[in-house]
Amino acid sequence: MNHFYQTTHLPNRTILLEGKEYLYFSGTSYLGLPQNPHFQALIKEGVDDYGNVYGSSRNGNLQLDIYEKAEHQLANWAYAPQALTLSSGMLAGQATIRQLMLEGYTFVYSPDAHPAVWHVPQVEIPTISFEEWIQSITQILATISGSKVAIVTNSVDALRGRSYDFEWVYQLPDTHDIVLVVDDSHGLGVSGNEGKGIWQKLPQLPHIRKIVTASLAKGMGLAGGVIFSDSDTLQRIRYSAYFGGCSPIAPTNLYAYLHATSLYEAAYLQLQQNLQQFSSSVKSLSLFPFIDNYPVFYTLHDELYSFLLEKNILIYSFSYPKPTDKANTRIVLSAWHTTEDIANLSSACHEFASSYL
Repeated sequence: MNHFYQTTHLPNRTILLEGKEYLYFSGTSYLGLPQNPHFQALIKEGVDDYGNVYGSSRNGNLQLDIYEKAEHQLANWAYAPQALTLSSGMLAGQATIRQLMLEGYTFVYSPDAHPAVWHVPQVEIPTISFEEWIQSITQILATISGSKVAIVTNSVDALRGRSYDFEWVYQLPDTHDIVLVVDDSHGLGVSGNEGKGIWQKLPQLPHIRKIVTASLAKGMGLAGGVIFSDSDTLQRIRYSAYFGGCSPIAPTNLYAYLHATSLYEAAYLQLQQNLQQFSSSVKSLSLFPFIDNYPVFYTLHDELYSFLLEKNILIYSFSYPKPTDKANTRIVLSAWHTTEDIANLSSACHEFASSYL
């Protein structure tokens, strides 16, 4: 079991642990915005105008227009019909799933579907590979007696740094009323065209309704969540008791988002440069089964964690999502890393490979 450290400050490209400085290659702040001083300044400007929280229902008789402005911009940016924000990605997933429960849908889960989009606290997730699950999805649908089916999956496998292909959606039969629910928490901001997420890659089929949920607290650097879908779907979620009883995302986050277009673009380009530098350096090693242009580098060699720790480099390695799960060891790059940071990490990985592989 790995040692769990505590720190008194938000992680940056480096952190101080027990009096030592470590390079930090973990977390999910892919674009590095929480530590970007210009982004922080926008958050502070938003606090001046809106305070740190809006203590009201979105459906109350006094509504802040910044919500609709930000949701309109989010939808246009992601190529989606409409967007609806909430105070977390978990809440975005649960608001979606609870509405589908209310509408009488049966849920079919892909391997590794995130707990944010489970309809009960514990569900039986397939243990087969995603590719095997795709091959079996038609047979799975044939066993369902009801006509309403919600197929729930992730946009990427962020734990292992793998992308998912959605061409299989074209093979889904039109014998069911199908809703495709995709959690894009680890894709929004970093994957898709210019980091704009999965919506644009999902097939457009008349018999399949699409809903994409996501945390904004990862690539987007905002404490909140979002749902993308058609206007009718979001209207039903918006005026559900579940949504109406939720506190909304803090408006200061949406103020920052509305004014940070250039910061997002610059961070995305910087991340791509960092990814190119690191992937080019380690592609010859039998260490990481990674995909192009994605900031997660998973390894089966859990001993890499302790090796890098000795080199004053802290990477991700712990059991997730349950403490009883096998430890997941991966390197996570961010836009905040420098060329020198990545060179040091690459050198250490080569040293590990030459000694242990």
